[in-house]
Amino acid sequence: MILAEKYELMRKNFRNFAETEFTSELQEKLDRQGGFDWDIHYKMAKYGFLGCKLPKEYGGQGGDTLSYILMVEEFARVCPVLAIYANTPNSLGSGSLLYYGTEEQKKKYIPMLASGEKKICFALTEPGAGSDAGGVITRAVADGDDYVLNGRKCFISGAPVSDYAVVYARTNPELKGSKGISMFIVDLKSEGVSLGKPEEKMGIGGYPTSDIVLENVRVHKSDLLGPLDKGFAAAMKTLDGGRLGVAAQALGIAQACLEESIRYSKERKQFGKPICKNQAISFMIADMATEIEAARELIYNTALEKDAGTKNAPMKCSMCKYYASEMANRVAAKAVQIHGGYGYIKEYKVEKLYRDARILTLYEGTSQVQQMVISGNLLR
Repeated sequence: MILAEKYELMRKNFRNFAETEFTSELQEKLDRQGGFDWDIHYKMAKYGFLGCKLPKEYGGQGGDTLSYILMVEEFARVCPVLAIYANTPNSLGSGSLLYYGTEEQKKKYIPMLASGEKKICFALTEPGAGSDAGGVITRAVADGDDYVLNGRKCFISGAPVSDYAVVYARTNPELKGSKGISMFIVDLKSEGVSLGKPEEKMGIGGYPTSDIVLENVRVHKSDLLGPLDKGFAAAMKTLDGGRLGVAAQALGIAQACLEESIRYSKERKQFGKPICKNQAISFMIADMATEIEAARELIYNTALEKDAGTKNAPMKCSMCKYYASEMANRVAAKAVQIHGGYGYIKEYKVEKLYRDARILTLYEGTSQVQQMVISGNLLR
């Protein structure tokens, strides 16, 4: 796709910020120690990245989906985990509020997310409700002006550093399957809320993940988000945008793998010549570049379709997530192979990229869930 000049300028600005601010020292610290870097979080807020796609009337930049995709891609190209810092408030964190929040809720919460003052996480997954998101058993029972929530959420990205969570809970147990689920905005400092120990993950160090435990947590009815008993459909709509963001993250990781492989293959000599002169290596690089370009075209076009509100945009978001995440893992594996033994050493960037890529086919809906969504749309 030939991008308009304004988008190329955006890409340049996003890339300059990432290459300047996402230092190798910062990346190594986050990968080794985990935690969360608040300095870079506030710096992203200062430049408007946390509100890239959020409406101007709520303190955002008012950017379109393609602008957001370019940001996530360029950030992930330099550091996949720091791309999540900017991705979350523009997708899963704010999506439910933007789609289903009242005007009062939007004015209360979204400006705080755009400014970086507060953080919010998306709490859908449970120990028994992963790919089967409709299997949620967390309960919300009406009691006067409140709902009382009880349950446990797991694998919640950003929970240890968030102020609020959009929690999905069953409000009508008589309705089966995905029906009878509602959304609530929960203050994570409320009495009865506790967090599990941050998970020790294979990759994406620097964006902590933990359980959220709810024990008789009172949430005022004004923090019911969207229509009662219809939260599952809202979750799926929110995930459409999130999946496009994951696809952009995959695109950035794959691009970094390609660039590292080209550079290394030109420098590394075996049998008296650079290894890029060997057909086995050059053909791998050709395959990597072709798959990346195919994913880029699919993702960019879907971003335009999403903003245009086309009928097939939700399905194409799943296509993007499915293809790009699988592609990034294939490309990362080739990058390690091209580097040989050095690709297995932490000193080389592809080792971390390989680990970070692995989450892409898992979170925000596994590849198999995306296949279910795509085939379900085509065969209904």
